[in-house]
Amino acid sequence: MFLHGTSRVNEKGHLEIGGVDSTELVSKFGTPLYVFDEQLMRDTMRAYKAAWETTGLRYEVAYASKAFCTLAMCRLVAEEGLALDVVSGGELHTALKANFPPELIHFHGNNKTPDEIEQALAAGIGAFVVDNFHELALLGALAVQQGVVADVLLRLAPGVEVHTHEYISTGKEDSKFGFDLSSGAAEQAVKQAVQTKGVRLVGLHSHIGSQIFETEGFKLAIDIVAKFYAQAVQEWAAQDLTVFNVGGGFGIRYTEEDAPLQIQEYIEAIATAVKASFDRLGLEYPEVVIEPGRSIVGNAGTTLYTVGSSKDIPGVRKYVSVNGGMADNPRPALYQAVYEAMLANRATEVPSEVVSIAGKACESGDMLIWDAKLPAVQAGDILAVSSTGAYNYSMASNYNRIARPAVVFVQNGHADLVVKRESYDDVVALDIVPARLMNGVLSK
Repeated sequence: MFLHGTSRVNEKGHLEIGGVDSTELVSKFGTPLYVFDEQLMRDTMRAYKAAWETTGLRYEVAYASKAFCTLAMCRLVAEEGLALDVVSGGELHTALKANFPPELIHFHGNNKTPDEIEQALAAGIGAFVVDNFHELALLGALAVQQGVVADVLLRLAPGVEVHTHEYISTGKEDSKFGFDLSSGAAEQAVKQAVQTKGVRLVGLHSHIGSQIFETEGFKLAIDIVAKFYAQAVQEWAAQDLTVFNVGGGFGIRYTEEDAPLQIQEYIEAIATAVKASFDRLGLEYPEVVIEPGRSIVGNAGTTLYTVGSSKDIPGVRKYVSVNGGMADNPRPALYQAVYEAMLANRATEVPSEVVSIAGKACESGDMLIWDAKLPAVQAGDILAVSSTGAYNYSMASNYNRIARPAVVFVQNGHADLVVKRESYDDVVALDIVPARLMNGVLSK
């Protein structure tokens, strides 16, 4: 397993993260356990800002909180001076509860409800990324009711497809997201936004997908959207346009087959493309916004499990089961995501067998890793799965009534609990049994 950030194998032969022995983490917090390397997250956020500082462009780095959103994470992002993307009322509520500056919050989503829009308007968030005509009209009407003007960016579908999983490729025209250019919807959206009371069109947005390992897709999308930006300003009276949001999607390493670029390479390519396009069009450089999420938290996360049963089918496969699985990491089932793992309590031992890591859910598809090379695995071993910081906690569920794991941040030898482990009482806390079902059924 590749060791990211502060992770290392210590003198005891144990995996250590943030200066904390993984066996000590398990002893104190139990398993499954999400462990986040706080220093790596901070270093990555700082690297994005440092890369932009060399470009001479006005910029904003907005953390895409859908990747991992907790009160502590919002505080961390605020401390590092980044903006924040939210895509739901729940994420917005979390940010506001964490005292995140509302003027630095951007609200995404293809079906914002009236309640969510009102919540965001009342909080005074920085901008709405408007996804469709229904939302544009609704936002304008609600803003007028509240006596405010909402800054908006229009999300465009530039028709750029990148090499990623179908479910996370979002820039193509056949997508639930954004106004597509070829049909004329984007042009109509600009014209309508300019005329809509209660909104001020300040920018354009595009997002071509996730887990991207090259820059050509960004360059192509930037060229397309920049031309549209010029038309909006010069032909359709969008005089307040100043923001050019190119989205996120910067890839990370999950396995040795992944070859992401360095942060500096992504930013240099984006900045160069923006400058070239806007120079060619004779326009003033805009403020450029990017939205990294996975690339900030993905490699910083490690999930620790306890090994339980095994099943050896001679000549076929050996299954090793852990006390978690698709309830805490549905990505292998959803996206065929691939991970690396090691025995955290026996990290120096040489791999001697190939096993497949199964989860505990009652589903044949609950497989975390196929064909992992590990030392001879024993019940009670601690399995560490790397690069689980993005979307694992966010997508966790109570399938099979499994309680969701705890989350800890580790740094400089200290471990801080940032999300408590659910109890079974937590799992049933919102259940209600109607009185008519109580009579004679639940007797002791």
